Amino acid sequence: MIRAALLAAMLNAASVPVAEASTDCVVLLHGLARTARAMNEMEDALKDDDYLVANVSYPSREYPIEELAPMAIEEGLEQCGEDAAKVHFVTHSLGGILVRYYYAEHAIDRVGRVVMLAPPNQGSKVADSLGGMPGFDWLHGPAGAQLGKGEDSIPLSLGAPEFEFAVIAGNRSIDPLSSAILDNPDDGKVSVEDTKLEGMSDFRQVEVSHAYIMQNEEVIGLVKRFLRTGTFGELADGAE
Repeated sequence: MIRAALLAAMLNAASVPVAEASTDCVVLLHGLARTARAMNEMEDALKDDDYLVANVSYPSREYPIEELAPMAIEEGLEQCGEDAAKVHFVTHSLGGILVRYYYAEHAIDRVGRVVMLAPPNQGSKVADSLGGMPGFDWLHGPAGAQLGKGEDSIPLSLGAPEFEFAVIAGNRSIDPLSSAILDNPDDGKVSVEDTKLEGMSDFRQVEVSHAYIMQNEEVIGLVKRFLRTGTFGELADGAE
C-alpha cells in the first residue's frame, strides 16, 4: 500500500505544470570612468532572482553620449537575446542618461522597468564648475562635459521617458571639493534634487555615496523589489 501511495503521488506531481523560469533580462550599465566590475554585486543578486543579466562594459571616457548610448544599449540587448520577454535596466550615473538618450529615439517594445542609481537627470554643477580644470577631460572624456547644466547639457535636452522608471539617490559624500559646489544633500557628484525626473514611479534617498551606491545592500534590495513589483515599498517610520 505504501508503494502504491508513493506511485500515485509521483504521477500526480508529474501532471502539475512546472512554472516557467523567468525569461526577463536585466541590462546593467555602469557609470562614467567605471567598468562592469562595479556592477558585479548587483549582477550576482539579480542572478539569484533568476534573471538573465547582461553586465555591459563600455568605453565611457572615449566617446560622447551620442555614440556611447547605442554602443552600450545595443550590446546589452544583444546579450539578452531575442527570447527575453522583457528587458529591464539598472543603471549607475551616466548609464541612466544613456538609456534616456537611446530610447528617446527608439521603440521601447520590450523595455520593462528601469532603476536609475544617482543619475544626473537635471545635470550636475560639478561638470560645469570643474570642467575647465586640468585633467577633467582626461578623466571624464567627452561625455563628462555633457553632464552639466549649460547649453551642451544632454540630460536637460531630453524629455520625460516613456518607460516605467524609478530613481535612487545617495546623500552621503566622500568628495568634499565637489560637495562644496553641489546643493545639499548630495552624494559627492550630483545633488539629490538633480537626480529627480518627471514621471518617476518611485523615488528613494539612501545614506550612501555616489561611488558605492550600486554595491549597497539596501539599494540592491530596493532594485530587486522595484523590478518585481514596480514600487520600492513602504518607507519605515522616520525614513525619508
